[in-house]
Amino acid sequence: MGDSLRSSTSLFGAFLSSLFMILCLYPEPVLGITRHYKFDVMLQNVTRLCHTRSIVSVNGQFPGPRIVAREGDRLLIRVVNHVPNNISIHWHGIRQIRSGWADGPAYVTQCPIQTGQSYVYNFTIVGQRGTLFWHAHISWLRATVYGPITVLPKLGVAYPFAKPDKEVPIIFGEWFNTDPEAIISQALKTGGGPNVSNAYTINGLPGPLYNCSAKDTFKLKVKTGKIYLLRLINAALNDELFFSIANHTLTVVEADAVYVKPFETETILIAPGQTTNVLLKTKQRYPNATFFMSARPYVTGLGTFDNSTVAGILEYELPPNSLHSSISNKKLSLFKPVLPALNDTSFATNFASKLHSLASSEFPANVPQKVDKQFFFTIGLGTSPCRQNQTCQGPNGTMFAASVNNVSFAMPTTALLQAHFSGQSKGVYNSDFPSDPIIPFNYTGPPPNNTMVSNGTKLVVLPFNTSVELIMQDTSILGAESHPLHLHGFNFFVVGQGFGNFDPNKDPKKFNLVDPVERNTVGVPSGGWVAIRFLADNPGVWFMHCHLEVHTSWGLKMAWIVLDGNLPNQKLLPPPEDLPKC
Repeated sequence: MGDSLRSSTSLFGAFLSSLFMILCLYPEPVLGITRHYKFDVMLQNVTRLCHTRSIVSVNGQFPGPRIVAREGDRLLIRVVNHVPNNISIHWHGIRQIRSGWADGPAYVTQCPIQTGQSYVYNFTIVGQRGTLFWHAHISWLRATVYGPITVLPKLGVAYPFAKPDKEVPIIFGEWFNTDPEAIISQALKTGGGPNVSNAYTINGLPGPLYNCSAKDTFKLKVKTGKIYLLRLINAALNDELFFSIANHTLTVVEADAVYVKPFETETILIAPGQTTNVLLKTKQRYPNATFFMSARPYVTGLGTFDNSTVAGILEYELPPNSLHSSISNKKLSLFKPVLPALNDTSFATNFASKLHSLASSEFPANVPQKVDKQFFFTIGLGTSPCRQNQTCQGPNGTMFAASVNNVSFAMPTTALLQAHFSGQSKGVYNSDFPSDPIIPFNYTGPPPNNTMVSNGTKLVVLPFNTSVELIMQDTSILGAESHPLHLHGFNFFVVGQGFGNFDPNKDPKKFNLVDPVERNTVGVPSGGWVAIRFLADNPGVWFMHCHLEVHTSWGLKMAWIVLDGNLPNQKLLPPPEDLPKC
């Protein structure tokens, strides 16, 4: 009896030690639940600015439905295509660890979902919490196909800031009176710049500063003495935006679903692809006023842009038994915020410099301290020759183009991830993307005479767990411009930025390797550079592109292949059976 008890005790001890080993190997056990969503992609008539048009929507909603989950949850989202267009959906900022098949960019991780077909996006949210969003990732369909993602902390885990009384998603967009697909199709034919949007929107509504739109105004009704968490998302196609609420201060607490050291500001700058969580503390007493919440563009390029302002209204609820109850809202004063000048790059620089990771024991900043591979990418515009027997509307009769290291990315006709996984890359892509500019020049000085780009489907291959440092350098070719670059599959640390040409001898000495901001989309400064670091610990094919959609259309994009690691949990999972075919 004693022997059997001893052996069962030692067996139990062995079980406990193996369990402990497993828990050490997997520090974040997935204890979440599975959440099911169904996205019916359908045409829907929508009227804005007195223009009615048939838009591509999800479930007939504009913006689309909100996805809510907790860190550790698994999501199964069935997307059914009922429209003539091919469709694919990207879950912007979700790391997709080993689940690259669910990332969504068409012809990168999947063939698009064709008319009448469906696909289940199946992924788990690992080690992330905060505000993200989903959007179409083919052509310009994301103009109307987008919606918020709220990832709550695990049950019982608090925010590292004051608990808000209410949370409100605020998603910025752009409205076009004509079909955005026709706009980009026309621009790619003529080689010229595409027509700009007719309005900016807050939660799909343009607001009172636009023609015929007073009834289409987003109103945020608040109570006195409360804290509101505003989950801000820039889903606009082509514009970085300044945002401010008149007579109120905002406290920034998160960027791209990563907590930051809180700081107060009157105005935030948010680029397409970026999210920012802010705390809004309402006034202690009823203010006898309403307040505009306004956004307008930050513009650095030479092209045309939508020079308009979207406004929502912040309204205070009257306190109960109030003496003010006889006052109608029409008699209240209306305050409007003062936004920075359209080209206020010093504000942009100053705002970016205030963003720092929490770098606490609970939320560390795991910045790669050593670098295995360094890359230097030029980011900017260029030209392509006009096709024979055609007149083009780009610079000097050419066609507008855009490139990374002078390679304008040619989209394949089959998915890169499938070609990589099956080992059939021949004729689909090459692995010779240049790690530095082939011909160095004075990147931010007078532009070179030859502005022509090369074209190709070229990728960078990284061994698993490579520590990467990437310098992205804006160029002055066809005008210096801020470019919000988005990397799929990873967050990265923004370790440095500056103006002019990057100096490899002096600039790295100033890098912040202690508490740099961690994000998935960063603005390459107009006429400057930004340095990022990331650990390539996620096997798959990962798209990187400018989140100004016009630049992506012109070729400002590339992709990274991260090879499998040696361990089973370091390998890309096989493709799902319902993966769409091209």
